[in-house]
Amino acid sequence: MTDDSATRTGLLGAERLELVATIVMSIAVVLTAWSAFQAGKWSGVQSIGFAEAGAARTESVRLDTLSGQLTQLDIAVFNEWSGALADDVTAGRVEVPRGSYQPDSGTRSGFLYERIREDFQVVLAEWVATEPIGNVDAPATPFEMDSYVMPGAIEAEVQRALADERAVEARTANQNGDNYVLTTVLFASVIFFAGVSTKLASKRNRVILLGVGVAILIAATVTVLTFPIEI
Repeated sequence: MTDDSATRTGLLGAERLELVATIVMSIAVVLTAWSAFQAGKWSGVQSIGFAEAGAARTESVRLDTLSGQLTQLDIAVFNEWSGALADDVTAGRVEVPRGSYQPDSGTRSGFLYERIREDFQVVLAEWVATEPIGNVDAPATPFEMDSYVMPGAIEAEVQRALADERAVEARTANQNGDNYVLTTVLFASVIFFAGVSTKLASKRNRVILLGVGVAILIAATVTVLTFPIEI
């Protein structure tokens, strides 16, 4: 082989390596942009998730507080009513309730009963129907009835579950974003290795660096393909 032929062969090989390096860098640039885009999108999902979790937890606390206040009110009114009923029975103004209770607005017990919360009146009527006076199997108070449930307490539990769900989603989004950031770094390293390979004089060293860049590119691309996509 003449010197001219060897030179042309060397130049051709160098051009091919530069072409491969250019293609590798182009692919890496596109995938870097994609990973950065996905990292930003998942960061947004994380922020929204934590915000919704905080709002749901705040609402849960509010509902729990309201339910507790209403329960305390029910207990206070029930104690007043039961005491007034006992006084009215003793004074002969009303009879002892037997399975049902009809309030007499002319008595203190009737006056108090009519001011009990409507939902609690229903539970109280069910409790009276168990004939707690003389029935050892009856619940001691209406607050032990299965039907005594604060709607706010149920909704508070729903909000707590929602808060936990949103928090889990936010943490998952955070992890997804971190994964994309990691691949962004890997693709940037591909650009580095491929770019440096074009500046070296030794063909052997150029091939080695370019090979490292291609290997990282393949590994990072396969990894990215396993990640969830947020649009």
